[in-house]
Amino acid sequence: MPLTIPSDTLPTRIGTEILNLLLPHHRTTGRAPVPAPAEAFPHQVRRIADFVHEGAPVVFTLPAFPCKSPNPAKVLGHLPDQGERLSLTFLNTLCTEIERIYPPGARVIICSDGHVFGDLVHVPDHHIDAYADDLRMQMARLGLDRLSVFDLRDILGDLPHDTKRARVHDRYAPALDALRAEVCADDQTLALYRGITRFLVEDTADWTGTRSALQRAYGVIQRSRAWGDLIAEHHPHAVRLSIHPQPVGAPKFGIRLLDASDAWTTPWHSVALHRADGTWTLVPRATAARLGRLVQRDGRPSHFVHN
Repeated sequence: MPLTIPSDTLPTRIGTEILNLLLPHHRTTGRAPVPAPAEAFPHQVRRIADFVHEGAPVVFTLPAFPCKSPNPAKVLGHLPDQGERLSLTFLNTLCTEIERIYPPGARVIICSDGHVFGDLVHVPDHHIDAYADDLRMQMARLGLDRLSVFDLRDILGDLPHDTKRARVHDRYAPALDALRAEVCADDQTLALYRGITRFLVEDTADWTGTRSALQRAYGVIQRSRAWGDLIAEHHPHAVRLSIHPQPVGAPKFGIRLLDASDAWTTPWHSVALHRADGTWTLVPRATAARLGRLVQRDGRPSHFVHN
């Protein structure tokens, strides 16, 4: 249980200042006329204040960066590219900004969940390994020392991937009937289900109908919930971030990694496009190819530059 700290203490005030650094990047549901203040996120302020009370670095966990979409109309390949580099740099910079107001600083644990549902999204396990290994290399090359990667290899070692998935599912996944009932009753879960179904339809090259995607969407949510519970078990005090939109005050804090027109767009479902004004956005590869020219980096496709 997080330590309850009175609202007038120094740890809570510092926790509020730290959360204020995250609020401009909050990825939320709906459109509020004004951004919500830090006081609307008591769960996150309390978690951050616990670290401050101990004088320890604030730890964030972010289930994200699973693998590239298998759809070549959306991405450049199966390895990280400029979209991932920009997103990782953003997260590391956020930690350095926290360090300016709280010297112990912060770190983000990237909980790479590709193996958890790789079979359901039709991405080969060796592509998922290559993606996660390259993330680590990119972090080292760019000096992003406030970041680390956590995946199933840290928990279950070199067991076969199907065995790992089965163990995680059997121990942590919610029952299918209960999940179906939740989709019917809860708008937030319904939005997640629809978003995942859309991705599964878009990402399946041999798609022939929606029934398979509809069924697999439940499986992805089951595995995602299981992965979230596993993360909470191994990092029980961490502040939980999410790449999905989250309501104000929810236990998870939705965070936007890069600009995109769609709140569900991520670097692993798109490519980075460098606009003429110097800003970056995420778009499908097919869109980027119409708007700009492809740029290579380190001998492989990296991003597009707007014409």
